[in-house]
Amino acid sequence: MEIRNLGASGLRISAIAYGNWLTHGSQVEEDAALACVRQALTDGITTFDTADVYANTAAETVLGKALVGERREGLEIFTKVFWPTGPGKHNDHGLSRKHILESIDGSLKRLGTDYVDLYQAHRFDHETPLEETMLAFADVVRSGKALYIGVSEWRAEEIRAAAELACELRVPLISNQPQYSMLWRVIEEEVVPTSRELGLGQIVWSPIAQGVLTGKYLPGQLPPAGSRATDTKGGADNIGRWLKDDVLERVQQLTPIAEAAGLSLAQLAVAWVLQNDNVSAAIIGASRPEQVTENVEAAGVKLDADTLAAIDRVLDGVVTTDPKLTRSPRRSEVLG
Repeated sequence: MEIRNLGASGLRISAIAYGNWLTHGSQVEEDAALACVRQALTDGITTFDTADVYANTAAETVLGKALVGERREGLEIFTKVFWPTGPGKHNDHGLSRKHILESIDGSLKRLGTDYVDLYQAHRFDHETPLEETMLAFADVVRSGKALYIGVSEWRAEEIRAAAELACELRVPLISNQPQYSMLWRVIEEEVVPTSRELGLGQIVWSPIAQGVLTGKYLPGQLPPAGSRATDTKGGADNIGRWLKDDVLERVQQLTPIAEAAGLSLAQLAVAWVLQNDNVSAAIIGASRPEQVTENVEAAGVKLDADTLAAIDRVLDGVVTTDPKLTRSPRRSEVLG
């Protein structure tokens, strides 16, 4: 397993992180979820990412169970706060001081740990003063409940404002967690240059575009039975943007490029995001242990310039790059 620094910090993490957004506590039965975590540990993954909102807190509980007995100092456990949890009342979401300080305690209890290595603001909160949010995060760090702080899906200007306050408060803001893949490159124009300047690293999610970059979805055909595109618990809602024949046809054209590099399509996709020098880790999910092992093999792979250029030629015209597509919801949107 390749090990990288998270941004400019001294925190070292595995280049492949294991995440349980759409699996633990929802799509995947607990025994299968536990098996996937055990395989991740066997394959050298030490970094695990979750959030309180995943499966309405159940994902944290499953991850906590899966890591029982592991040496805590040998793991990097990340979680997040923002989205509604519990009954979803008026203080059950956002980045207010109340919600942050209550949420970290809930996350620690479910994860079965005294601290998390990284506590992340899952979205930007338009209704809470940024100063209040950052002071609450600083207090979480000073209490020893988190070692570092990060953000997820924040715009460049939001990251810069938070970094200025973090510097004043003398707390380590070290990361951003955005969506990033061959097909979704909206961070490249603004977020990556700003993060590089400020010393933040990217921990990217959906590097295989919800499974589309595995090549299993074929143009003109129905999605395979049991795939994420057929899931009624939320998976299908997130993958729909890619299930267009023009996109799926281009993905199939990546197959010879992957084969020439000695990789599967999924491995090529994960390796591609790791070529960006501002990416510290790629988060993978899995419903079966063998998927973990396959994706881990992308760690340490170096794609040459000709391979990268060939990928760009194939995908020209179907790649999304508009930085304005990074956005955080208003409270009315959060509450539906």
